[in-house]
Amino acid sequence: MSFTQHDPSRVIRAPRGTTLTAKSWATEAPLRMLMNNLDPEVAERPEDLVVYGGTGRAARSWEAYDAIIKTLTDLEEDETLLVQSGKPVGVFKTNKWAPRVLIANSNLVGDWATWPEFRKLEAEGLMMYGQMTAGSWIYIGTQGILQGTYETFAAIGVKRFNGTLAGTLTLTGGCGGMGGAQPLAVTLNGGACLIVDVSEDRLRRRMGKRYLDDVELDLDAAVAKVTAAKNEGRALSVGYVGNAAEVFPELLRRQKAGEISIDIVTDQTSAHDPLSYLPVEYTVEQWDAEAKADEIGFTKKAQAAMAAHVEAMVGFQDIGAEVFDYGNSIRDEARKGGYMRAFEFPGFVPAYIRPLFCEGLGPFRWVALSGDPEDIRVTDEALKELFPQNEHLRRWLDAAAEHVEFEGLPARICWLGYGERHKAGLLFNKLVAEGKISAPIVIGRDHLDSGSVASPYRETEAMKDGSDAIADWPLLNAMTAVSSGASWVSLHHGGGVGIGRSIHAGQVSVADGTELAAAKLEALLTNDPGMGVIRHVDAGYERAVEVANERGVRIPMAE
Repeated sequence: MSFTQHDPSRVIRAPRGTTLTAKSWATEAPLRMLMNNLDPEVAERPEDLVVYGGTGRAARSWEAYDAIIKTLTDLEEDETLLVQSGKPVGVFKTNKWAPRVLIANSNLVGDWATWPEFRKLEAEGLMMYGQMTAGSWIYIGTQGILQGTYETFAAIGVKRFNGTLAGTLTLTGGCGGMGGAQPLAVTLNGGACLIVDVSEDRLRRRMGKRYLDDVELDLDAAVAKVTAAKNEGRALSVGYVGNAAEVFPELLRRQKAGEISIDIVTDQTSAHDPLSYLPVEYTVEQWDAEAKADEIGFTKKAQAAMAAHVEAMVGFQDIGAEVFDYGNSIRDEARKGGYMRAFEFPGFVPAYIRPLFCEGLGPFRWVALSGDPEDIRVTDEALKELFPQNEHLRRWLDAAAEHVEFEGLPARICWLGYGERHKAGLLFNKLVAEGKISAPIVIGRDHLDSGSVASPYRETEAMKDGSDAIADWPLLNAMTAVSSGASWVSLHHGGGVGIGRSIHAGQVSVADGTELAAAKLEALLTNDPGMGVIRHVDAGYERAVEVANERGVRIPMAE
């Protein structure tokens, strides 16, 4: 088999409407979602099958993609397709409760779980990098991470700035498929934001989708704009075209000289993979060729640049700024680049999000397979009626409806916890059954969730009992999803933090209005967030113990 990836002639767009191209909605759903991942509105480099995160692909090759689509088109309701690192490898007769697709991406045995080994296997056509939602076909564009980013910055406002970011300035880097959510998350919380990216195209793409307000090529002008917004208590985001490894140290110098006042510093460049981080020695135009010509040398240069980048972040913390790692492993790459203070600022999960994880709270995303934005409007309103006491949810849904432009199939995301997600799933299924929504709804989540990940530099950093690296939990999560009726389930290695640094599981379900779907949704969307509760009970978090007692989560060792 040829493993050619680059094909600019291929333009993928998922079918819309109610006419099936597969044999049932159970198989039409993964087919449309795979295609949606590669829609030019959604993917970063669809011609290379890359969805986001620099190298995160939806399929291993165009030949593999075509074979997956063909298989899904004629797959029966009691058959299961197996996908190994983006390549369809088999179809088995299972049953209607079993997933229609099982996916495993990038998984390597411990001693072999290194970037060089992975790249060797990838070059031989044996693996691909699935990131999180790229290789599991539930990416929904930049909106997919927006809610979590919004929640993170809201938590910072509560912690440091009297509940709002108004009158503050955030400095960050990386405006790709994940990082592009940062400027809008800051402005939705009332703050000003300066975001640095080496790619003017990426910045302008986010501006075109209203995630970013302005783009500047002149640093002085960018600083002037965000400083004025901060001083006026006005929400504004400005993107500056530059390399964070150079810009962050320069802004630290200006801060120390009293020329700027930055309150919050973070970063979401593609630092998890050194070949996806641009060293200061090269231009954007030289990037690809230099990375391919000398992977080892390029990696060392990238790590040196990240060391300078992180040193500046620590410098901001030293003079009082709120500084955090937003889950891209830049601290560890900076350590490898020779900077020994890299871990002096925390990751965002232990700093702000873990109390939410203890309640099983996490990302709940859904997609209108019809392609009709009206279906999302109906679900937005229905959720507000379902949870009338949740003012935070109402504010988020209203803000998303006003500010978020759909990319590809219309979609939405919010954070719901244990005891809430299954109610939302059953409601959506009822809306489909009653014809109030024109076609089935796909329900999924990011792999970043309360009980689905072992990631010592992100979701499980600084666990109370020291269990950061124990990967039994995502394996149990995936098996629980399979046995609870998920429509497709994925188990990945690496994700947003890189090879050797995480194991994580994803699940997706389909609300098609049937009684079978309702039974599956109730089981899956109860048990999946329940994994987050039991994970944190086991680690000794008192809030998780309270939630388990309050909501009837059975814990054998507590009985």
